Amino acid sequence: MFMLPLAALLIAGAFGVWWIDEPLRLAPGVTEQKPLDVEIEPGQSARSIAEKLSFSGVQTPWVLLYGWFRVSGQSRDIKAGSYEIAPGTTPRRLLSKLVRGEQAFRSITLLEGWNYRQVFDLVRSSPDLTQDLDNLSSADIMALIGYPGRHPEGRFFPDTYRVAKRANASSVLRQAAQAMDKRLTEAWAQRDSTVPLRSPDEALILASIIEKETGLESDRRRIGGVFSNRLRIGMRLQTDPAVIYGLGERFDGNLRRDDLLTDSPYNTYTRVGLPPTPIAMPGAASLRAAVQPGDTNAIYFVSRGDGSSQFSATLEEHNAAVRRYILRR
Repeated sequence: MFMLPLAALLIAGAFGVWWIDEPLRLAPGVTEQKPLDVEIEPGQSARSIAEKLSFSGVQTPWVLLYGWFRVSGQSRDIKAGSYEIAPGTTPRRLLSKLVRGEQAFRSITLLEGWNYRQVFDLVRSSPDLTQDLDNLSSADIMALIGYPGRHPEGRFFPDTYRVAKRANASSVLRQAAQAMDKRLTEAWAQRDSTVPLRSPDEALILASIIEKETGLESDRRRIGGVFSNRLRIGMRLQTDPAVIYGLGERFDGNLRRDDLLTDSPYNTYTRVGLPPTPIAMPGAASLRAAVQPGDTNAIYFVSRGDGSSQFSATLEEHNAAVRRYILRR
């Protein structure tokens, strides 16, 4: 019963002086660009880890690996996780990687202005994540990540997240939701005392509208000022992105007059105030523009067609801007 481990220890001790610094033999086809994947489970023994390495494509005899793990005195310090083994890796470097927990990481980027469906589609389609979202509704997903009963729109902060390879897809969403909570709390704590918003959730909704309306960074806070002015005087926001969001899959790329006249919770042409939920994921700059809007007397703005906006304080000025930048275009 003890012969094999003993043999492994003797072999590793006899040849360890040179062997632990020699590159491991790996299966054909393993390259720097396509390293060997190995998943170590919690609680695995040193022997089972050595056997799994051999099974996964490390062609150096597993008994040597096991002997090295034992002789090193670090066999109990190996950490579970997802690892990559590239050509040129030595037994010494391999053990150091496993003991340090140097897992393979991947970056997942969520973009500003995306809606939650785009976020869910991205994490569901990533080949580097373990899928635990299949066949779950959006409500089920929100409950899974710790936000039961919360609408998913706007609840994920757009950023790049580094996660261990083979991590659960839900872990990316959990990180992004917690990041949005943190950013929103910070923004709300720094709000201007005059903003016409009653809660952080309202700030998130307004920030999402600003995100979708902004084509130029320098206009962002000024657009926030326009919407704050409208909310303050009870004027309809009249923002196309909210109407488009309410149309959902019915929107074909062309916003028609009938769309603006048909009432819905997201039609800011027919209803006063904010829509019931965010319409996209706002970034940090849009959160700031919602709670610290620019000082402006403008209550209108129109796109100039180059990404910037023309701001107006009166309807007459606005109509002139529409004729100049929209109708003539």
